[in-house]
Amino acid sequence: METISFGTDGWRATLEEFTTPRVRMVGQAVATYLADQGLEGPVAVGYDARETSRGFAEELSRTLCANGFDVLLADRDRPTPLVAYAIADRDLAGGLVITASHNPPEYNGVKFIPEDGAPALPAVTDAIAERLAEPEPLPEDEHGTTREVDFAEPHADAAIELVESITGSTDLSALTAAYDAMHGSGRDTTDTLLERAGATLERYRCERDPEFGGGSPEPAAENLGDLIAAVTDDESDVDLGIANDGDADRIAVVTPERGYIDENLFFAALYDYLLETESGAAVRTVSTTYLIDRVAEAHGESVREVPVGFKWVAEAMAEGDALVGGEESGGFTVRGHVREKDGVLMALLASAMHAAEPLDDRVDRLLSEHGTVVQDKISVDCPDSEKQRVLTELEDEIPETVAGTAVEDINTADGFKLLLADGSWLLVRPSGTEPVLRVYAEATDEDRVRELLEAGEGLLEPLV
Repeated sequence: METISFGTDGWRATLEEFTTPRVRMVGQAVATYLADQGLEGPVAVGYDARETSRGFAEELSRTLCANGFDVLLADRDRPTPLVAYAIADRDLAGGLVITASHNPPEYNGVKFIPEDGAPALPAVTDAIAERLAEPEPLPEDEHGTTREVDFAEPHADAAIELVESITGSTDLSALTAAYDAMHGSGRDTTDTLLERAGATLERYRCERDPEFGGGSPEPAAENLGDLIAAVTDDESDVDLGIANDGDADRIAVVTPERGYIDENLFFAALYDYLLETESGAAVRTVSTTYLIDRVAEAHGESVREVPVGFKWVAEAMAEGDALVGGEESGGFTVRGHVREKDGVLMALLASAMHAAEPLDDRVDRLLSEHGTVVQDKISVDCPDSEKQRVLTELEDEIPETVAGTAVEDINTADGFKLLLADGSWLLVRPSGTEPVLRVYAEATDEDRVRELLEAGEGLLEPLV
């Protein structure tokens, strides 16, 4: 039981630790938690494209059924946001998804999604962790049943309806898009949705490969070479590139002029676009660009900053009826949808945005109005068991200046964010999904960002 730990987005581990007996214990804990909460409805179970995911999902289903719950099991691997939508749409008791998201193939994971379809907050995951135990089946005549269902079509209907309400049209018949599923569960889901809206599609890595081609299904620029080349080639007729991570809750966007668009810039463009017809605040994580704040100020709106983890974004969106919520790693959702990051919905919305006005033009305009913003991050290896010690010691080592600039303020909402006198910032925080510390920096040019990242790495090296 001590091996099972719910981090930023569920429990993830290598297959040496992520075993069938432990998955059954998670299933039992969730069943006990739901029963203690008086929730008796069916439970959704989904899974990603990894070799072991279907088997683990079936183990969860059997454990839940043995506790008296009916289970709606995904008919095939599907994106995590489809399961989240199904939970809210069908008034389910909650759901579980077997996925390790963007982690390499030797990992797997499980996340619990409560009855509102939003990510589980620590009070919930802590309550589940407290109930970890060997399965305790009821008498067989009290067992629930498992039924396989298609989570894709209802989600697609909702995505079309929502985007039409925002944009006025989801006619993408004039758009040629390239889509890279990275061999993950977005295949036959995101691309099918774009085709349903009329787009012409070029597909990349849209075949299931549990090994993800030998890499990780992480939609970073260095992993999307073929997609970027297809969109930026002068001879290409592709208008826009879209990629999803392994469980398709995140999005990456590629344009003809910029190539890979930094997720911060896409977030700013998305918020600016939504504010043309809607009003409302934005919620961003502490690691996300201040450009969002500048866009908000220009429209007379506000921004709420929260720790990293979409659960905090979702909570703040509910508290303030925010228009949009997002994080620099490519996870976004909008008002009117479930409060869970959704790379499938965002693929449709990004395409509709681009069809209305090229994203490159909107980003150029935003940077012209609000100033150039550059952000980057690095990782410093650090075992999970050492993270808290390093951060505790770092608190006593915070300098008065960083890379020659005075530290004006320190934000401790999630690690240490040093706000500098020139408007730049440096953030050090622990990853909730990997044995590393993250170092982020934002400034007005790449050279300055590199200086800040080197300074941050220098702060950590003596401590790690």
